[in-house]
Amino acid sequence: MDPLVITAHTLTSAAGTGRAANAEALRRSASGLRPCDLPAIHLDTHIGRVPGVEAITLEGALAPFLCRNNQLAELGLRQDGFAEAVAAAAARHGPDRVAVLLGTSTSGIAATEAAYHQRDPQTGALPPDYDYQHTQNMFSLADFVATRLGLNGPAMVVSTACSSSAKVFADAQRFIAAGLCDAAVVGGVDSLCSMTLYGFNALQLVAARPCTPLDRDRAGISIGEAAGYFLLERAGSSRHGPRLIGHGESSDAHHMSAPHPEGRGAAAALNQALARAGCRAEDVDYVLMHATATPANDRAEARALNAGLGPNCRVAGSKGLTGHTLGAAGAVGVAQALASLDGQFVPPTAGLRTPDPELGLDARTEAEERPVTRVLVNAFGFGGNNCSLLLETTA
Repeated sequence: MDPLVITAHTLTSAAGTGRAANAEALRRSASGLRPCDLPAIHLDTHIGRVPGVEAITLEGALAPFLCRNNQLAELGLRQDGFAEAVAAAAARHGPDRVAVLLGTSTSGIAATEAAYHQRDPQTGALPPDYDYQHTQNMFSLADFVATRLGLNGPAMVVSTACSSSAKVFADAQRFIAAGLCDAAVVGGVDSLCSMTLYGFNALQLVAARPCTPLDRDRAGISIGEAAGYFLLERAGSSRHGPRLIGHGESSDAHHMSAPHPEGRGAAAALNQALARAGCRAEDVDYVLMHATATPANDRAEARALNAGLGPNCRVAGSKGLTGHTLGAAGAVGVAQALASLDGQFVPPTAGLRTPDPELGLDARTEAEERPVTRVLVNAFGFGGNNCSLLLETTA
């Protein structure tokens, strides 16, 4: 595939607001997880809550979009000069030639949860100010971001659970290759809500303590929220930066909420990413794993890596910093991989105490300062929906 240059990006998560804060947390393994303190949620668990989301106001044409997901989306757009970089791209290409391709798993469902609790006691009707189209509607996120950035090119939202904001990178490559646009704003936003917290708790996947990916004693996930954005453009003499050089997608459909135990779909996705990039296993410096910290998921992903890259490959897991941000997980992983490419280090696995010997992986508790040229980022979702992205620095 023709590589795409990532000319701007930003990340906001529980580990920090903006790129610099998240990169520092990644290097130091500084977790943003805290005991669950969301109103009306009574679970013994830790969450990755982003400070300041509730204070974000939306006015004018953006006022109808008011919900936690779009407030978090707006907070993310205000960081790292990203909106200004998109404006410059729109000036170069035209606002109708910049696509908006984003991922989320639940969109603004928290607004629907609040409306449900405010139903008319006699009729059960939802309150008159409830606006499904601009909040819970899956397209709400792309509609909000396109409106906020003044873009009118192709726009869509992918909702494939936890692979959502990784798959949009592959979509951007296809959109640009097909001539539908010249640049794309990609990424993802997912925010905390009752449905995901209680839903994962019902599946007995939520840990009481902060999650510990790849650890021998891992006990489940911590749910988080995040907003990550990237501007992708064709490689050219005037545009430099890290590049997306390969992507792979698969759907093993083994089980609705569990991966194939041998990681067959995951292995297929990573092999596709390598093939598209024209790379071999030994060309990958490390893998930023999906690593949710559940016993089954980490085991299946490890088996996929052992099959696709060979035994004892170098890996890291980062959900001990941010929590599992679900539909935003792919965007978080890409931003963290870019931080390690920029800083030339392999990150530690946050929360790791005793690496699980059964996994057969090289995961470490401290950052390793060394040259890093290529990073493979994994994002896997319910239903066996898998995506792997291969990133490369040109520095």
